[in-house]
Parts: sequence; C-alpha cells; structure tokens
Amino acid sequence: MKKKYLILLLIVCNLFRAQINIIEKGISEKHSYQELEKEFYSGKLEDAASRQKLAKYYLKKAKSEKSNQNIAEGYVMLHFDETLPNALKYLDNLQQLTKNSKENTYPARTYLLRGNLYFRTENLQLALNNYILGLKYAKEKKNKRQIALAHISLAYLNNYIGKHAEAAKTLRHYAYDADYMHKDEKNNLKLSLADAYIEINKMDSAYILIQEALKESKKENDTYRYYESLGLLGNYNLQSKNYQKAIENLQECKKHFFAAKEQSRRSEHYTLFNMGKAYDGLKEKEKATDCFRKIDSMILKTYYMYPELREVYTYLIKYYKENNDIEKQLYYVDRFLAVDKVLDTQFRYISRELPRRYDASELQQEKESITHELQKRKNLFYVVLSLLLISHLLFINVYFKYKKSEKKYKKIAQDLIQSVNENRVSERMELKNEISVQDITTSEDKTTKVISEDIVQTILKELEIFESKDQFLNKGITLGSLAKKVKTNSRYLSEIINTYKGKNFATYLNDLRIDYAINRLANDRKFRSYKLPFIAEELGYNNEQAFTLAFKKRTGTPLSVYLKEIENMEVI
Repeated sequence: MKKKYLILLLIVCNLFRAQINIIEKGISEKHSYQELEKEFYSGKLEDAASRQKLAKYYLKKAKSEKSNQNIAEGYVMLHFDETLPNALKYLDNLQQLTKNSKENTYPARTYLLRGNLYFRTENLQLALNNYILGLKYAKEKKNKRQIALAHISLAYLNNYIGKHAEAAKTLRHYAYDADYMHKDEKNNLKLSLADAYIEINKMDSAYILIQEALKESKKENDTYRYYESLGLLGNYNLQSKNYQKAIENLQECKKHFFAAKEQSRRSEHYTLFNMGKAYDGLKEKEKATDCFRKIDSMILKTYYMYPELREVYTYLIKYYKENNDIEKQLYYVDRFLAVDKVLDTQFRYISRELPRRYDASELQQEKESITHELQKRKNLFYVVLSLLLISHLLFINVYFKYKKSEKKYKKIAQDLIQSVNENRVSERMELKNEISVQDITTSEDKTTKVISEDIVQTILKELEIFESKDQFLNKGITLGSLAKKVKTNSRYLSEIINTYKGKNFATYLNDLRIDYAINRLANDRKFRSYKLPFIAEELGYNNEQAFTLAFKKRTGTPLSVYLKEIENMEVI
C-alpha cells in the first residue's frame, strides 16, 4: 500500500514539474523582455511569490538566449524580494557579470541597489558607503539618471536621520527640475518632499503636495500611494494640532497597512507612532500608551529601528513613573537603553531635534535609582566636571606648547633655507655639533701616534672624494665597506672620522645625507615633488621613517615644516 502511494506521489510531482516547465516555456516564448519588465515594475504584482516567479522566468529566458544584458536585469529583479544574504548574492552576481560592461549604468547601479538593500535592512553605514560609491561611478560615466538616483538616495538618508532641510532641497530639484525622471518617480519624490516640508514647518507647501497626491492616486486607483498620502495627511494634522482629524486619517491607514498582503514595517510603525502622539495631544494618555506599547512589541519581533523610538520610550517611562509602576518603568528604561545603543551604532547622529528629557547616561542613573539609591549622582557630576576641567587645561597647555614649538621649527627652517641661499649649510649645521679645537688637537695627537701622517692624509683625501661625488647616497654603506673603498681598515677609518670630523661613522654618514637633502630640496622643485618614500630611497635610507627621524635630529625641525617653509618662501 505504501509503495502505491509513493508511486502516485512521484507521478503527481513529475506532472507538476512538467506543467511548470510548459508554463515557463510558454512565457519565455510569448513575452518579450520589455513586456516582462513592464509587468514586474508596474506594481500590479502585489505579492512577492508572483514577482519572484516572473523574475525567474525572465532570468531563465535570458540565460537560455545568452543575453548578458538581460541576465543582469534578471539578477536585479530577483534580489528585490529575497532575504539580505540571498539578495546580496544576486547583486554580487550582477557586479561580476557587469564588471567589464560598457554601459554607463554600471557599476553605479549595482552600488545604488546594494545601498537601497542596506537602507531597507537598517544598516545605514553600509547604505551610505554604497550610495557614495554609486555617485562616484555615476559621475565617472556621466550618467545623469544614476547621479540623480544617488542624490535622491542620499536625500532619503538625510531625511531619515533628521537633516530635513538638506533633503528637501534635493527632493524638490529632482521632483520639478529633472526632465529625465519618470512620472511615478516624481510622484514618489513629491510625497517624500511633503514629509520633509512637515518636518521643517513648511506646512502650506506640504498640504498642497498631499492633496495633489490624494487626488491623483484616487483617480489612478493607486492604493499604495493613496494610503501613503493619507498617512502624511495624518502627520500634517498632527503637527497642526488637529488631533481628532489626525486620528481619523491614521485609523483608516491602520486598517489598510495592518491588513495588506505585503506589510510595510515603516508604514505600520509611523501610523502607530503618529496616532500615539495625536492621542497624547487629546490628553488620552492610556490610548497613547497603548499605541507605544504595540510599537515596542513589534520591535521585539522585527528589530525595525528608527530615530523616533527614543520619544516612544521616554513617553512610556514618564507614564509609568507618574503612575508609580516601578516594575514597568524599569522595563522600559532597559528597553530604551538597548534601543538607544543600536540607534547610536547605526545612525551616529542625533536622530531628530526632540526635547529629549532622558538621554542614555541619565537613563542609566534613573535605572540605578530604582534598584538602589541616587546617592552617588552628585559625586559623579563633580568627577566628570573635574575631568572636563583638567582635560581643558591639558589641552590649553598642549596647544600653547605646540604653538611655541611650531614657531621655533619655522625659524629653524627659515634659517636653513637662508643658509642654502648663502651656500653655507654645512658650516651652519656643524655649529650644532661643534667640537673644541683643544679636544680635536688632543685627539689628533693620540691618533697620530698610532697612524702615520701619510696614511691620515690619504684617508682624508679619499673621504673628500667620497663626499664630493655624493657616494654617501649609496644604499647599504657600512664602516667596513667604506674602509675597503678607501683602502684602509675599519679601525683606522673610525678613528680618523671621529678625530677629524668630530663624530662617529653613523652620524657622519647621516649628516652628509641630510645636508645634501637640505640643499637639494630647497633648489630642486622636481625632486621636492616626489613622494617621501622615493626621496628617502634616493638619499640611501631604507624607509621614510628613518629619513624623517634623521632629518629632525640633524636640523632640529621636522621635515614637513621645512618643506612647507620652502613653498611659502617660493610663493613670496
């Protein structure tokens, strides 16, 4: 019996697969790419399953015909209704496929789509990074539409984190002054512009846009746009303190958004948020609190975060504090701290200009006062104040020391440049390491007892040649290699350099190189324009750091200051 059922199940499955293949084949053959795209992007397919099915047909058709352009579009279509990891895989495939594309839409389009994906999943930092890259490549390819879409995406991001005036300026430009934007795109821009106008208190302008959107969406039977517009009207009435009208608008929106096949988290949250504020405006605190509690419940399920949540939790904390419900007050303090931490991480900006009564540190103190007592609060305040005062004093001290050092460094650099101009760098620099005549004479007497005068003179002449031919610039010079070059041993050479140059071998070599650098940097503009690692290598140093340290030790001023003063003097 079990075998019969198994065989029957296999037959049904095979028939079903065959039917699917026939359907796919029929759609691929009968419909053009343009028709499939129009159907997909028209908004008529309300559920994700239908869109995914159409997108898969599209991609299969493109792959069977080996049309890279349409394969790319198939990846785009498929990514919209996927989870974040799967959507990113489709966009990675898109990027790989179009990396050598000559179309001016890529790679900008890929970055913008990825930015939108991160924006929808509340990762604003990655969204911003991708929008910036999208804008960069759109400008490189001089694609006006892609540039516009990047600017608009950044405007939405600005509006989301509270920079409404900046957002409004961009949205207005593309809604009215960009003839390359489609009608539907302009309609969406006007809705976003109305939202921004409400935030910056341009209420009349916002109202006109909302009424236009309501009228057109009704005429075109555009349900989505109608309820989005009605939600904005609710917010408009809320801000205008027409609380009852706002509640009526928002109640209608609530019925639609919470019953829609594909729910919009943003629409659901902002509908409840504005309803809560409207109820609070009518002094119906229980109803306002009920709206805000529902928001908290939704966040626990979806983790959808947005800036106004701070206001939600401060309201709940205040409400339960006034009602002496310490348990719930403590619960919402904890919830606030958790949400606030996420918001600070994600947004890195102050969310909106709200008169926040409770910030994170104050709430932490509030929590401690419930579980213990607030005995240490005043002490903490004085400690923080003292630390701030000390830090300010330290900063002032460091600042003045820095200014003093800067002045000193500039003077040394200017003197060096003057020395170059007067051809007396070596003379000036030797003053830093001057050795008394008596000391040198005494050393000479000791040396000559060991080394004959003829050998001394021969070695000094060889060193003169070594210096005059700039052989000290060669890399990897050691005492031993130089001794071999001047036909003597390391001990004799070291003693003669110490005696007649007044310094050890390492200092002697460094000083020659730095003196050379001082002159050449001042006189050779081309040499000065090279990157520091290249200059360091030219001077015989292994790396840039060794060169800059040697320069500072020899001259008493940083290399950067010396270079800056050279440029300043040239301008003068």
